[in-house]
This record gives sequence, structure tokens and C-alpha cells, in this order.
Amino acid sequence: MGSFKPLLFFAVATLFAAYCKAESKVVCYYDSKSHFRQGQAKFEITDLEPALQYCTHLIYGYAAIDEETYKLTPLNEQFDVIKDNYRKVTDLKKRFPKLKVLLSVGGNADVSGQDEEKNIKYRNLLETTTRRLAFVNSAYTLVKAYGFDGLDLAWEFPENKPKKIRSKLGSIWHSVKKTVAGDKVLDENAAEHREQFVSLVRELRGAFKAENLLVTLTVLPNVNSTVYYDPRALSPNLEFVVLEAFDFYTPARNPKEADYPSPLYELVDRRNDENIDAQVKYWMSNGAPSAKIVLGLPTFGRAWAMDDESDINGTPPLHISGPAEAGPLTKDAGLLSYPEICTLLNDPQNAKTQKAFQVKRVPDPSKRKGSYIFRLPDENNNGGFWVGYEDTDTAGYKASYVKAKGLGGIAIVDLSLDDFKGTCGRDKYDILRTAKTHL
Repeated sequence: MGSFKPLLFFAVATLFAAYCKAESKVVCYYDSKSHFRQGQAKFEITDLEPALQYCTHLIYGYAAIDEETYKLTPLNEQFDVIKDNYRKVTDLKKRFPKLKVLLSVGGNADVSGQDEEKNIKYRNLLETTTRRLAFVNSAYTLVKAYGFDGLDLAWEFPENKPKKIRSKLGSIWHSVKKTVAGDKVLDENAAEHREQFVSLVRELRGAFKAENLLVTLTVLPNVNSTVYYDPRALSPNLEFVVLEAFDFYTPARNPKEADYPSPLYELVDRRNDENIDAQVKYWMSNGAPSAKIVLGLPTFGRAWAMDDESDINGTPPLHISGPAEAGPLTKDAGLLSYPEICTLLNDPQNAKTQKAFQVKRVPDPSKRKGSYIFRLPDENNNGGFWVGYEDTDTAGYKASYVKAKGLGGIAIVDLSLDDFKGTCGRDKYDILRTAKTHL
């Protein structure tokens, strides 16, 4: 009996350790618009399958809200419903029975209106019980009809304003004006919307609970959590919260200055909330269990055009002249997928180019900022770019951070911009696999 107790303890400890490891979530986003890209960028259902061995949850983006009825509706009915893409995706659970597949609403894909009125229906819906009930009932019907395991709320609250680049005189005037008039208010009813969003989540959870359907939350980039989310009130009714703590700087938001789009920790002379650690600390210090917080990792880079006024060493923040040209695969100015970045680095012509104009990669040994690549413009002021991006090194650092903090896992945003064809010369899905390994 004396030797039995240590063996029993060892067995229990081993099972407990295995259980804890299995609890780490790997949430994979699938943006269905990727089906409509051309050539090597086109993302098919078959391209999903190699990734799903690593994913615990798959989030289908995106559904929409009808601005008249406030019901949940397919964003692309022709593709999602008539061509049966909803069902094709949820049918993947037959091959991957442990996988949970959720439908996501919003995600900055359901676009209507301009500026301050942009997507105001997401706030209007919250304001009455009748509208929320219409949404909840329609969400239940749609989720059940196509075999989804729940609903993800990638709610389109207003984004905070980007930092403006000002001269010294402009900065002084802005400071005076701010002292006199205060900051511009994006949403005069923000406090009410914050409480009403909690009500919506509770009502959804109440309607879904009997069928064991999940409710999750995606906090979109640059939506101020301190304004719109009450972690303590929301957490009991959510399976998990994905923090998309990236895109603090983008060519659309910051056309005159490039900077790290997804730093892990606070950097000198930046806003103290523009980093992953600050976002995580807000949710944890305000009542969200660490195990329910999932960290979103982008699989793409933000690309700006360098010009003859840009600093030749490429160190951010640096002067820039708007978004870089669109990549050959994604065809989206200011954005490059991970395989597009790999191609720039691995191009044999790069080594033959005059050294001053080669593509240079600058890694991040500090594990705080992020990696970037850049190429100086030529003598005609053409061809220069700067790209801040997620690579396998930074994905590993961030997954290790998740593990050290006891967070719930990582989220890949999204699969179609990872290396789903093995273009980078290794196995498919470099970012996904690396992050999973470090959990």
C-alpha cells in the first residue's frame, strides 16, 4: 500500500496536468469573404481542414443585423445560405467531432453609414427590449437551423480616434482646445449602451442555455473596453472573450506615421493602452477570469509606403506617405498576408538588388514590440515600404505570454491570411502551429 499512494498521486497529477493543457483554447477565425479572392489567395473549404486539427473553436465571419427589423441575418445570403456554405462549414464537425463552430455577427464587415453614424444600428438595437428580443430570437433560429454551436458577438461599437500627427504649434493649440472643450464625445449614450450590452448578453445566454449553445465576445480593434464593456457583469454569461489587441496603428487610421501594429507591452512615448498587456490587465482587474480571456493574433501585416522623408533606418515611429501598394494575393492596399511577406523576404532577386534597396527584416529580441520589414524608396522615390507584422517569433512570444498569465488561449485572426498553402517553405499554417506549440 505504501508504494500505491505515490503512484496514485502521480497518476492524478498527470491527468490534471493533461486536463489543464487541453483546456487551452485555439480559436480560429474563418472570414468567408476569402472565398472570393482570386488565384492562390482564394480560400476554399478544403483549405480549412489542415488547420482544424489545431483548432478547438472555429468562428465563421460574418453575419449581419437587419437595420429595420434588428434580426440576425446572413451577410451574403447567396453564398452563405443558397450555396450552403454555412452547412458545409458546420458539417466539418463530422470529421472533427471536438470542434465547436460559431457564427459571428459584425466584425467590421457589416458596414453601413459614415463617420459617427457608422453602424449605429448596433447601438440602436441595444436600446429597447423589443429590439433585443427580435435579435435573440432570430439568432437562436439561425444558429440552430445550420448546426452552429453558438454565436460570437463581434459588436461594432465606435472605434476610438487615432493619434493625430501635429507640429509643435499644433500640439500646443490642441492641448489648449482640449482643456477648454474636452475630448470629442463619440457616443453620448455610451454608459447606457454599456449596460444594455450586458442585458443583451444575458438574454442571449438565457435563450441559448437549454440547448447548450455558446455565447462568446470578440472585442474588435480600437473599441475602448473601458467605455463599452463591463467584464465582471459579462463574464458569467460568456464562454470566452477574444481580445483583438492589434491594429493600434494602421495605414487607414495613421496615414502619416507608421508604428508597431501589435506591441505586447507599453512602448515609450505611446498611449499607455495601445498594447496587449494593457488590454489584458483591464479585463482581469475588472473581474474577468483569466481563463476566459483569449488573445487574438493577426496573421497579416500593416504596410505603409516609405518616401524620401522617411528615416532610412526604418525604426518606428517614422514619417510615411499613406498605405503601401496592394499585395499580389490579397489585393488590399495597406495589408499584406503572411505568405506575401514571406515572398518578399525569400525573393531571390532581393539578394541581387543594391544593398541599400534590399528588403530588410528587423526582428524583436526584446519580445515587446513586434517584427517589421522595410525597403527604402529608390532614387525616383518609388518602391519603398514599411510593414509591421506577426511572424513565427512574435506569435511564439505572445503564446508564451498567454501561458504565463494563465489566459484561456489564443485566437488566429484569420486562417485565410496565414500560410495556408505552405508558401513560406515549411508546413502549412505557420502562425497557427507555432502559437499552438507555445501554449
